[in-house]
Amino acid sequence: MHPLVEEAAKKAAVAWLGFGDGPAYAVWCMPLDGKLYIVTGPGEQDVPGLVDAVEAGLPARLTLRGDHGGSIVTFTAEPRGLHGNDTEWETVAPQLAGKRLNAIGTTDEVVARWAAECMIVAITPVAPLAELDATTAAAPPRPTPATRETRRPFRLHRVRGAR
Repeated sequence: MHPLVEEAAKKAAVAWLGFGDGPAYAVWCMPLDGKLYIVTGPGEQDVPGLVDAVEAGLPARLTLRGDHGGSIVTFTAEPRGLHGNDTEWETVAPQLAGKRLNAIGTTDEVVARWAAECMIVAITPVAPLAELDATTAAAPPRPTPATRETRRPFRLHRVRGAR
């Protein structure tokens, strides 16, 4: 693994995960042994396209941030689903559940729920490293029905400036 990716992955708590030309989604992740692990499913984070990519063996595009919050590296990664009977699952699931904020229930209950309803995905960086550039990856916000028009505040009387 490239040293920059390795160092950024060690400090990662949030990554941006995308597939093909689609938008990237912010995901909560846990770094362990050169891989990033995320959990998706009911009651957990929703990542559109992740399950399809895992089943089809499609590569993912992953962006990690630096210490100051800006994008530091983007690379291609291979997502692979873990199952409840794997030894890797038995190692990763309790650690991931222990770091899950605001989880309902004990670690064992969370792991049991994940085994029944969710998928843990191991994301492994693959070579080559995407070229680093100085351009911004910012995009305009996606349209949502949750927005409303901002109105000017109501003023009954004219407000005078300070003298």
